[in-house]
Formats: sequence, structure tokens, C-alpha cells
Amino acid sequence: MSSYSIKDLEQISGIKAHTIRIWEQRYQFLQPSRTTTNIRTYSSNELKTILNVSLLNKYGFKISHIDKMTSEQMEEKILSINQLDAQKERVVNNLIKEMVSMNMLGFEQQLDIYIAQKGIEKTINEIIFSFLERVGILWVTNHINPAQEHLATNVLRQKIIYGIEKLPPITKYTKRVILFLPEAEYHEIGLLFVHFLLKLNGVYVDYLGANVPMVDLEYLVKTNKVDYLFSHLTLPAKKFKFDKFINQLAEFSKGSSIILSGQLIQDYKGPVPAGIQLKRSLIDTLQFIQSI
Repeated sequence: MSSYSIKDLEQISGIKAHTIRIWEQRYQFLQPSRTTTNIRTYSSNELKTILNVSLLNKYGFKISHIDKMTSEQMEEKILSINQLDAQKERVVNNLIKEMVSMNMLGFEQQLDIYIAQKGIEKTINEIIFSFLERVGILWVTNHINPAQEHLATNVLRQKIIYGIEKLPPITKYTKRVILFLPEAEYHEIGLLFVHFLLKLNGVYVDYLGANVPMVDLEYLVKTNKVDYLFSHLTLPAKKFKFDKFINQLAEFSKGSSIILSGQLIQDYKGPVPAGIQLKRSLIDTLQFIQSI
């Protein structure tokens, strides 16, 4: 069974670690285990509980009342909340619950129901984006079990590709972007999401995908007029040398701006060649996409 730290619960639920500790002291719905060094760890069931508690508390239920509810009663109360934002949050929470249970049939059914009701574009923007942001798949990969991540991202990959295909084709454009991941980088879900947002904004995309040899990228840049090269670096192979990577890009990409985002970018402190922009946060990346 997967275990989660209090920081994981904070990231996924939106409840501050300090508040979670207070709830543990005063109420019974959370009973974390302790490591030999006295560090709290939480089970998948406790993660599901905190998601239910946080949603009910956010929409008006007192913690003292929630503490007396059974799991079934919590679910029943959640279904009774009519606010639109609460309904969206409930779907995202359900996706997280199905993911930690590795119930991919239920995971996909949650998405398909929302797609049938709201359409694929709203599903990606309102549900998939919030899910990715909450569990950290888009920008970080260390908050969930790798098996859970692979199962969930494969389903999400299919849905985002479907969303990209459903957008109107771009016949006229002013900007052209190459999206790629370098060799030994296979975490494609963030790049696909960027592809969706760029096409939604009318930007033409050459999508190369994962594990692209530098020689192939260089050939495409030299034979086509490209405004931007964009890569989202999450977790390349250990042998990956970022300094070498950005210097190679700078050498053959003169005339094109290079945009790099992802977890690897957040931690980089070294020099950056001219023409390369590092987007160190989600907000920076979204602002760049909107500015094109």
C-alpha cells in the first residue's frame, strides 16, 4: 500500500500541514502511522479521507460534525453540495481516489462522464489541469507511486490527444512552435498539455514528442522557419547533462527563441546562453503561452 507524507497531503488536499496536525490532535478521522524516527506517514485510505474532509469543510460543514460522519455519510454529503466549483473539485478528488486505488476503469469513467456533460475542452481545462496541478504529475513526479502515475498519465494522454484533435485545424498562423523532449526524457504529459493550450490559442505546433535526438531537432530547425522551441523537462536519465543540452540548442537555434520549463528548470542555477528563457513556475509557463 502506498504511503504519503504530511507534505503530500498538503499538496494534494490544499490543507496546510499545520491544520492537519491540529485536526489529528482534536479529532479521530486521521490516524497516521509513525516511522522509527517519529515521522508521520498516511495510507491511501487516509488520503481519501482528508480529500472528503477538506471538501466538506470548504463548503460549510464544521470539522466537529464531519468527525462524527462515516465514510458513506461523507460521500452522501459531498454529493448534496450544489455549487459549481464544488462539483468540479469533487470530480478531481474522485480522480485522485481512483488513482491511489489503481482503479483505472473508475478513473476513466469519471473523465468520460464529464466529457459527455461538458465537452473535452472544458474537461481538460477544468478537470485534467486541476488534477495534474494537485498531484504534481505536470511539474513534479515524486508525490505518487510510479505505478499510479503511469496508469493515470496513460489515460490522461489519450484524453488530451483527443482534445487536441477536436480543436479546429490551424490553417493560418503567425507563430510556429516546436515541442519536443530530449533523448532519455519520456514524461510527455506536460508537453501534451502545452500542445493543447498552444493550439487553443491558434499557434501552429510541430509536435516531435519524447526522446528526440538532437540531430533530428537541428535538421527541422534549419529547414523550417520556427519562432520557438519548447521543451518541458521533468526527469531525464541520470546521464543527461543540462549544460551541454542548452549550449547545443543555442548553437543551432539562432533566430528561434528557446523556452524550457519543468522540475529540472526550477532547480537549475547555472549560466543560460542568450536566446534561452527558463520558465521556473507554472504561472510563468501559462503567461508565456498566453503571450504568443
